[in-house]
Amino acid sequence: MDWIQALILGIIQGLTEYLPVSSSGHLAIGQAFFGMDNGEENLMFTVAVHIATVLSTLVVLWREIEWLFKGVLKFEMNAETKYLLNIVVSMIPVGIVGVFFKDQVEEAFGSGLLLVGFCLLITASLLIFSYYARPRQKEDISWKDALIIGIAQAVAVLPGVSRSGSTIATGIMLGNKKEKLAQFSFLMVIPPILGEALLDVLKAVKGEAVMGSIELIPLLVGFLAAFISGCLACKLMINLVKRGKLIYFGIYCAILGSLVVLMYID
Repeated sequence: MDWIQALILGIIQGLTEYLPVSSSGHLAIGQAFFGMDNGEENLMFTVAVHIATVLSTLVVLWREIEWLFKGVLKFEMNAETKYLLNIVVSMIPVGIVGVFFKDQVEEAFGSGLLLVGFCLLITASLLIFSYYARPRQKEDISWKDALIIGIAQAVAVLPGVSRSGSTIATGIMLGNKKEKLAQFSFLMVIPPILGEALLDVLKAVKGEAVMGSIELIPLLVGFLAAFISGCLACKLMINLVKRGKLIYFGIYCAILGSLVVLMYID
């Protein structure tokens, strides 16, 4: 991987982690375009760009994170503690998938772009349906809603199903306010991404995985590209969710998914 490829893939990761178009699906398409194997030799790069996007979340949502920690450190059942508990509840489904179905998920990532195309169509359906949904608005995200949103996040481990798109669309259909959903969606993904990155590193240390032989310059370029584009996309996505503009991403996913599927169907 040269630095130009790392730059492009880093930008793709940073933008699509927050925009509801599936970062895993676009990375798979990008790697296929460059003739790369979406496998273990790219593991180090994948870990680096995912950590970069987590850091971009911490930067953009720093005030919200500070608010959470200050409230939790009061050691009382306040709004901040309830919010953090909802994040913990939302992590349960993806944690179950990670522990019990990790091999199946990894197999899905190696099954080619046809699955990516179908999953992009699923993302498109969720985004378009949520645009026309008009449920009664709720003031706060309940623990039950957090669990259902967490299930949507667990389904989004499939390449092509957008994590942000599926969680935000699910939350909208449950009646939660748009201005609160983007923030919750971005915060709830921080622990799973960091946990997955840590597990990948531990597997490499134990010799169960190969981190790859990518050079330092492309790795740094990809990391910085993912971080900067992630900051921009995170801010943009929060504004877009408030304005209810997700249908355009649904149309985009429908077009891209259809093109990918048609490429693999005679």
